[in-house]
Formats: sequence, C-alpha cells, structure tokens
Amino acid sequence: MDHRLASLVVRHTHRVPVTAAPVSERQGAVAARQLDAALLSVGFKLSAELLERLAALPEETVTQTAQWTLDAVRLLVGDHVRHNVYFRDFPANVPDTLDFWTRCVAEALADGTARPGTLAQLDEGTVNLLTLPSYGTYRHTYEEMLAAHDELIAAAGDRLTVLHLGGPLESEATALYLALAGAVTPLGEDRLDDLRTLAGVCAEGPQPAEIPVRENRAVVNSARLAAGRPLLLDTVTDVLRLACALSGGDVTLREPTRFTGLSRRVRRALLAGLDAVVAASPAKLADVRVHGEAWKRLGERLHPHEYPRWPHAASVFEVARGERRVPSLDGRVEELLGKGEVAEAAELLATAPGRLYRALDRLLRSASGQEQRDAVVAAALRTAGQVSGRVLLSVREHLHNRGAGSDRRRVFVNRAGGGWVADDTRAPLPDRERTELIAALDAETARRLPDPGHLLVDPEMLDVALPLSGRAAPSGLGVLPRGSVSRVEGELLRFFVHWKERGRTTDYDLSAALLDAEFDLVSWLSWGSLTEVEGEHSGDITEAPEGASEFVNLRLGAVRAPYLVPEVDVYAGEGFDEAEESFFGFMLRDGEQQGRPFEPRTVRLKSELRGPGRVALPLAFVRDGDGGWYAKWLHVYLKGEPSENTVEGNSLSVGALVRAALEHESLTVRHLVDLLAERAASVTVWDGTGLPEGPVTFLGLDRPEGLHPDSRVFTPRNLHDAIPA
Repeated sequence: MDHRLASLVVRHTHRVPVTAAPVSERQGAVAARQLDAALLSVGFKLSAELLERLAALPEETVTQTAQWTLDAVRLLVGDHVRHNVYFRDFPANVPDTLDFWTRCVAEALADGTARPGTLAQLDEGTVNLLTLPSYGTYRHTYEEMLAAHDELIAAAGDRLTVLHLGGPLESEATALYLALAGAVTPLGEDRLDDLRTLAGVCAEGPQPAEIPVRENRAVVNSARLAAGRPLLLDTVTDVLRLACALSGGDVTLREPTRFTGLSRRVRRALLAGLDAVVAASPAKLADVRVHGEAWKRLGERLHPHEYPRWPHAASVFEVARGERRVPSLDGRVEELLGKGEVAEAAELLATAPGRLYRALDRLLRSASGQEQRDAVVAAALRTAGQVSGRVLLSVREHLHNRGAGSDRRRVFVNRAGGGWVADDTRAPLPDRERTELIAALDAETARRLPDPGHLLVDPEMLDVALPLSGRAAPSGLGVLPRGSVSRVEGELLRFFVHWKERGRTTDYDLSAALLDAEFDLVSWLSWGSLTEVEGEHSGDITEAPEGASEFVNLRLGAVRAPYLVPEVDVYAGEGFDEAEESFFGFMLRDGEQQGRPFEPRTVRLKSELRGPGRVALPLAFVRDGDGGWYAKWLHVYLKGEPSENTVEGNSLSVGALVRAALEHESLTVRHLVDLLAERAASVTVWDGTGLPEGPVTFLGLDRPEGLHPDSRVFTPRNLHDAIPA
C-alpha cells in the first residue's frame, strides 16, 4: 500500500483505506485494540465497523496500518512536533513581566561574556532583550518540560473524532480525486497540492464529467500531458495555466511564473492546444491581454515561429506583443457605461453571464432610471440558468449585505487571504430590484438542488458558512470556512502557534487582544504582557531552527471584554508563506484539567498558516448576550510592518477588520437547509442520539457512527459538494 496516498485519504475523509481481505482467525484483534487505544490519546477512535474489520486482518497488516494512520492523525492535529515552552511549568509559575525581564538582565550581568554589552546598554538607559543570553531560547529540554506536568485526566468535553472504514486504497483515492478535481469551488494551496498528487496516480482511471475550476484543470492537464492523454482546454488561459503548472509556478496566475525550458513534445502539445482553441473561437484572443506579460515570456520558451502549421497559436503572441488589436469584452462594456448606455452594457454582458452577475451591483447603481434598471434585472433573470451555482450564491450573499440603511464598512479579502477594510461609499441598491433578484437567485438555486429524501441536520452545522471559495478555509483539523460561527464550550481556552524556520532566523509572536464594545484595545497577553486577566503567556521564543511553540492560556470566565482576538505576528524573519512550517490552533479544557501545554485530544482547531502579510488573524471570539462565547472564523492576513509587529501596534487595523468582519453576514448552511426542506420527504434536527434506519441526507460537523451506508453525508470537509453546479 502507498502509505503517503493512504495518509492523504485519511486526512481528507477520515476514512481508513483497507485493501487486504479479512481472515477468519481474527489475527489482528490485539493490534487493532492497541491502535484504538493509541488513537484515543490524540483524540481519535476507530468506528466499530473499522475495528471489527482490522481485527479480521493479519497482525502484520494491522501493525503497518496503525503506523501510518497514527502518523496521519498526529499531523492533522499538530501532534507531529514537540511543543516545548519557555516557562517549563506553564501555565503555572509564569512570572510578572518586569520581574522576568529584571531576572534576564541580572543573569546577563553574571555572564562574563554578556556583562560588558549589558552594562553599556544600561548606561544608555535601554536594554535590548534579544541581546540577553537567557531570553528567547529554551532553557530546558522537551523531556524536562514533560516531567514537570501531570498526565491529562480525560474529561467528557475532550474531542473524539471517529475514523471510519474505507474501501481499497485505489477506490478511495479515485473517489477523492474525482471530488477534488470536479469541485465547483477553488481549492486552497494545500488541497491543490493534494490534487496534484492524486492526478498523477489517477490520470489513467475515471475522470470527472466536468472540471469547472480552471486551476484544478491546469493541475489535471499537467498529469494528463505526462500520461499522454488528450488535454482539456477551452480557453487560451487554460494553456497559460498549464504552462505555469509544468514550470512549478502559480496556476492561479496571482504571482509571475519563471517558465523553465520545455521539451519539444511539450511545446508541440501546448501550441497545438492553443491553436485549436483560437481556431474554434477567435474571439477568445481577447483574453490574452489580461496576462500579456506572461504570454510574452512563455512565447520565448515555446518558439511559435518554428511551427507554421499552427498559425492561430502564433496569433496569441501577436496580441500579447501589441502587434494585433482585439477588443476585449471589458473594454466594450466600459465604453458603453461611459456613454450612459447601461441597458446595452447589460445585454453585452449577458453573453458572459458570470461576468453579468458579478457586475449587477455596478450596473444597478449606474442606471439613470427605472427603464435601465428593469433592463439590467431582465438580463439577469434571463441568464440565471447559465450562471454557476457558486456565483449565484456569492451574489446572493452580496445582495443580502447591501440592504438599505447599511452604513457598514467593507472588508476585502483577496484570493490569498490578504485583508483590508475601507469605507463603503457606494450608493444603496434600490430595494425593489434587490428583493426581486434575491427571490430569483433563491428559486434558481432551489431548482438545482437534488431531492434530499429524509434530511437529517446537526444544528451545529447550520451556521457554517458556505465555502464559496476553497481558499476561505485553510487545511487542518476542525477548520470552518471564513464567516462561519460556532459555539465555544469550555472553561480554559488555550491558543498555540508552532513554526519552523526554513533558512533565516524567524520570530513569530502569539498574542491575545481584548477589545471593548468600540473595538478598541483594552488589554492583551503577549511576550510584553505575560500575565493579564487571569491568563498566562508561555514565554517568547525568538528563533526556530528546530521548531518553536508559543501558548496563551485564558479562563473565559475572567474575560470581561466582549471580543477576544488571537493574533500571530511576524516579529522578524520569514513570513508565513516562507517558513518551512507554521500553524495555529486552540484547545478547550474543563475546569482544573491539567496535562501538558499541548494535549492533542483537547485540540478543537489546528489550522495551517499560509498567507501573505505579517499579521495573521485566524478567528475572533465574541461574547454572546447570555455570557457564553462563540467564534467567528476570519482566516485573514494583514499587511503589517516588515518587522517588529506587535499586538498593540496593530490594534487599530485589527479592530477595524474585526468590526467589519462581524458586521458581514455570510451565507450559511442554514440557507441551503431552508431550500432543501421545501422538497425533502421529512426534516429532522438531530440531537446526537438515535439514527434513522434508512438512508438520509446528513449535514453535520462529523459523520455519526451507525449512519446508513447509502446516506449522503456533508461535513465541513466536503461541504463544497453541496454547492449546486
């Protein structure tokens, strides 16, 4: 069995591929029970069905399965690294900040090497903590830290994630490949890498009926080219993305790709594909200028002049060099809008329905009268059936947040997760047209949804935001899409960050910002404020050649501020996209539940940190009216400063972004459930006990054990499958 591929299946589906045929002697019973016990220590368990199947396999097979399964879940939860802390007894015995700094200075003065430099700094009145030998690096081993902590006592609130029985690895990998390749929403960077792995294995097998997301198509085309299969191309940009994939570049085209030398066979395939696309539709040359510079650089590698049999391909590079002019759709629309011909612009955009829907807000605001507004709405209604489900739902969310009387600020999040806030200076949309469009969008979405039969809904799933972009949720454990809301239950809340530098000294700082009702910073826990609001910071680690971790421990009952925002700042060195590894998470514990600083079965979230900017805001915690807490998922990166970012220095931008994010109402699973309920045979809100005997359509945070095998299941891991095509 390919253990890397099997591990990938476990991470995505929580299913364990089982290839070997069972034997009758239950040779693997002991090893299977040992695996189940080991999994419990990291917050996982085998389903009864999986435990029974493993028990019927040869012991050697179960032992091998146990090894890679444990490795997979430990990576998933963040337990694959050693989480040490600066203060060995954390959260106990964390000193007062000034007392700690004074001790570091005293130790430096007692150090013959450090003493002269420290005295010189004291004479000047300022001491740089980073120059003190006892500051910022671990003063004890990981084993010494473990010895200082008691074993964790299991509690009812500890997380328990069930692993289910999977089929043969080939079928599991194929099913996952088809799901990722055929997804209707873009995938995040990590999932795109996983698709690349799967595409290489599955290129000769079954293929999805359609690959609507262009980045996915580029990855699949790369594998098809290597396997000698026909390419899937219908735009010139498909060819450009494929060239980027072949050069190890960015298939999203956000970042420029340095094209590598291409073999003659590859050059012929790209030029032939390009020629066929343009020959079938010369109007597609209009897309070339959007990425003109990239086309010029690619032309230097493809040498189109050497292949006169593909003249249409050569015309692409003529357009890129400006030797041939092709009016673009956007240019023609801008010309019409400049002349006030809004109805004509809407009719032109109707030839590209997705662009029409993305431009609806602007068209309605540009309309000079009712006749023009009616024309815009008519064009939208006429083309609704040609627009992707993802765009329909995105526009529906947008229109909902554009209600009359809204004085909200606008929060922008780009495709990489970079965020910023701006005042909303747009004129309000007219209520009549907004209401009519919302009704039409709901009707069209409902028309495309399948018959759910018996609909079984976990109420915890209702406020999960629809993943209208896969980049709205990084990979990890317990991660929900940007805009989701989830309850937080537990007395002790502990954040953690782990990073490992790749090539230069890197210092990340974990902080917790407490904001008042006006979103102003009132208190915080950080390396410069080790003990506040009955909370503790684990101590500042300033370099991570072997990996480093920081923690913030809080008692939620002691937090009086209405907003609590964990923040990861790049103080120095590599950014989140540059480090070898970086992830954030939080744990919840009951009362006085002790244990190590990092206990995997108390982890509720482990989320990869891979984004632009120097300040990461994974989520915000909000106090509700009853004194409880809920989380609003952000997954946003602020630009910050090139170095020395601090929680107090970022307070204005963080407060503004959190305010805008909380005001924005995302479209959630609740919306789909309301539409599905109209055609469901029955709807049951699941209380966590008892399951129907027959198949159901289930929506919940995790697949419950004992669900009928023919059920259709939607969890956050595959929620994109619920978005209608």
